[in-house]
Amino acid sequence: MKRLTAYLFLILMPVYCTPAVQPVTPAEKINPGEKQTDTPGGEEKPDTPDIPEGKPRYVWIDASANFRYFANDKAYIAQEMRKVANTGFTDIVVDVRPTEGTVLWHSSIAPEVRRLAVWIGSSYRFVERTATWDYLQAFIDAGHAVGLRVHAAINTFVCGYGGMYGLESEGPVFTGDIPEEWTSLDNTSDGLRHSYYSGVKGTVFMNPANDDVQNYVIGLLKELAAYDVDGIVLDRCRYSDAGLQSDFSDESKQKFTVYLGHSPSSWPVFAPGTEDLPSVMSEERLSWMAFRAKVIHDFVEKAAGAVHSVNPKVNFGVYVGAWYSTYYTSGVNWASPRYQTHKAYPRWANSDYHNYGFADHCDFMLLGCYAAANSVYGTSEWTMQGFASRAKSLLMNDTVFAGGPDIGNSTGWQDGGRSDIIPKTVDACINAADGYFVFDLCHIRMYDYWDAFKNSFTDYINSLTN
Repeated sequence: MKRLTAYLFLILMPVYCTPAVQPVTPAEKINPGEKQTDTPGGEEKPDTPDIPEGKPRYVWIDASANFRYFANDKAYIAQEMRKVANTGFTDIVVDVRPTEGTVLWHSSIAPEVRRLAVWIGSSYRFVERTATWDYLQAFIDAGHAVGLRVHAAINTFVCGYGGMYGLESEGPVFTGDIPEEWTSLDNTSDGLRHSYYSGVKGTVFMNPANDDVQNYVIGLLKELAAYDVDGIVLDRCRYSDAGLQSDFSDESKQKFTVYLGHSPSSWPVFAPGTEDLPSVMSEERLSWMAFRAKVIHDFVEKAAGAVHSVNPKVNFGVYVGAWYSTYYTSGVNWASPRYQTHKAYPRWANSDYHNYGFADHCDFMLLGCYAAANSVYGTSEWTMQGFASRAKSLLMNDTVFAGGPDIGNSTGWQDGGRSDIIPKTVDACINAADGYFVFDLCHIRMYDYWDAFKNSFTDYINSLTN
């Protein structure tokens, strides 16, 4: 569990995309380290080679980490999308519902983003959005203009972000746009308490088993599906960062009772403050693990149907962490329902668990193969190649997937200077998977990895014709 604990620390913290010693570059100015030959709004086309495109290559665009560049500057969006296309990426994934739970499109359901907390230099502070144009539409227009496929990503079961480093809390649960009762009721060492409480730090999650919560998110997905996007991706479509402590609300108890066919013998099923599986996993506890996976499975199925009901041409996908052996703490089974999870992992999966694999409800999947920079090749979990190759056996061709690294937050990547590793990550992941995926655009910009990726993709494309 040490690796899981270490990575949970990363996902609980803000995305770091500015080193403490790097000078600030205002969003309205061209990054000094970039070539300034492209004129925003010009007619230049991406200089992609006239050879087969190959497998898709996705780059994630985190909302807060890139906000100071894009929040109020359409021209900069257009300029950077040309650079992304020229580098050889085929797809962008634009985060339009950050962990605050506000949105970056014109919504009639959720409040729009007015500010996001970001790291600038050594300080963590708010960047205000003063522009009124549609942020998502700007990426659609700019991306499609240079031949990129554009996917909109949302943080699914979130509704606020508790202030860090002295900043105010932000998000609809803090402004009263979402009821506090929707938030996850966690079984902490201090007893049952909602994910939203006085003094909370970090992401506030909603309860995935709450019907009102699900209907709220489905409404957001239908709004997104009405845009001219190529795909929609669910991020954080899972239980809260509290892991096994989440969720023990009345709604969850009621639904678990129906699932069991009788009232649970104890509630909550784990002792307060449980972080790791107890030594004794009773049949009821195993059923609880399967029930949580069923909640997420059923929502994914519902979400896919909602998206396709609005536009059947929009591809529906989910981002997940590739560490399947410990992902049960999030209540997620991203494998094929044909994969017999209980045979491989009897410690936490019963014979019903595999039925709630949701791969067959996805048109595609993005996998975070977030191993350390010195763990690229291999066959086991916590190597990038191993993550991707093992996913093949887990997904059983129920869907296609792209896998790849976090080049800014994972071990060995935090200080940049790893251009030599990038070709290896492309080779390891794109050949083991159905495509390549990298988190995040901010790190490519910050550490000037543009040429490293362009050369790696060119080598990959050239290999297809040899």
